[in-house]
Amino acid sequence: MPDSINEGASALQKSLAVLEALLDGERPLGLAEIAQKIDMPRQTVYRIARQLEDSGLIRRELGADQFSVGSRLLDISLNGLCLASRSLPVRSVLRDLVDQIGETCNIGVLDRDQVVYIERVECDWPLRLQFGPGSRVSVHATAIGKLMLAHLPSRTRMRILESQTLTRYTDTTITEIQELDKQFKKIRKSGYAINDQENLKGMIALAVPVLGERGRVIAGLAVHTPSARMNIEEIETHLPKIRAAAEQISDGIRDMMIADDKD
Repeated sequence: MPDSINEGASALQKSLAVLEALLDGERPLGLAEIAQKIDMPRQTVYRIARQLEDSGLIRRELGADQFSVGSRLLDISLNGLCLASRSLPVRSVLRDLVDQIGETCNIGVLDRDQVVYIERVECDWPLRLQFGPGSRVSVHATAIGKLMLAHLPSRTRMRILESQTLTRYTDTTITEIQELDKQFKKIRKSGYAINDQENLKGMIALAVPVLGERGRVIAGLAVHTPSARMNIEEIETHLPKIRAAAEQISDGIRDMMIADDKD
C-alpha cells in the first residue's frame, strides 16, 4: 500500500490504508495525522475511522481523539500469524534447532497482555515443560514477553504493564516497572532477552526477535531449559544458532509477504 492513496481507490483500499497507517505508527494517531500520512481528506478518514471503530478493528483512546488498533484486528493478526506458522517451514526450523541444542524451542507472539505460543517443538529429555501451541504465559516474567515489550512504543508498553497485576511467581520475578524498564533497555541493546527462573523455579530461557516487514518485531523465538542442565552463560553460547533459526523464519515471512504483494 503506498503512503498516499487517490480518491478513485475503493472503500476497501481506503480502509486498509487507514489500518496500515495505525499499524505503522509508533503511538496512537489522530485523524489529522492519519489524513496527512496517507494523503486523504480528513472527512474521509473520519468516516472510515467510525466504521472501523464500530467493527472493533480500531479503538479510540480514552480521553483523546486518537486511534490505535482494536481487539478484533489483534485477533485477526494472531490468527494470521498462526496460519503463517503452519504454511511456512517453521516447525522444521524449530526441529533442527532442537536437534542442535537439545532443548525445547518455541515461537510466541504478544496478544494484548499475554504471550501466546503459536508453534513449539519439545526436546527428548524426560524433564521438560509441556506447553502446546495456543498456550498462554505471562508477559512480564518470560523471555518472549520481555522481548516483545522491549520493542513496543513506550506508551503502548506502559499501558500493558499498568493494566495488570505483575504477579511474583518466584524470588527472581521482576514486578517493578522501573526495574523492567532497565531490562528493556538491555534487551534492545543486546538483541535478546533472558528469563532467569522468573516464571518457574528451575527453568531458564533465551529469546530473540522474529522480524516481519520493515524490520518490525512480530514474534519471539525462545529456547527453554532446566537450570540443572544449562545455566545462563551456557545458553548464551547458542545465540548464533538461535539467531540463525530466527532469521530463517523471518526470511520466510518476508518472502511470503513479497509474493502476496506480487499477486
